[in-house]
Amino acid sequence: MITRYALFEGKVKEGRTDAFRKAVIERILPKWRQFPHATDVRVSFAEARDEGAPELPMILAINYPSLAAVEEALASPVRAEARAATEAVLAEFFEGRIHHHVTLASEYRL
Repeated sequence: MITRYALFEGKVKEGRTDAFRKAVIERILPKWRQFPHATDVRVSFAEARDEGAPELPMILAINYPSLAAVEEALASPVRAEARAATEAVLAEFFEGRIHHHVTLASEYRL
């Protein structure tokens, strides 16, 4: 399985955490769920971190069956729609940057 992560590094504007989380779920998540070939979408909101660790108020993980599927999703019109929705929410609630990482994931269940 291939996972593409978006790490939201920075901070949510003071006093806006609940509104930020709601906006992500209501305004952006529907777009992320439309990416072609996506098998799972996970939105994780930070609750705590180690002392000195960078602030990552949100991490997005979208799973795909292959690298080709990721490339197709990123070339799709949905990506532009998702990017516009993301930029609108970030402008309102977030100060920081986003960086992406594509990984080959293996799960080992207990």
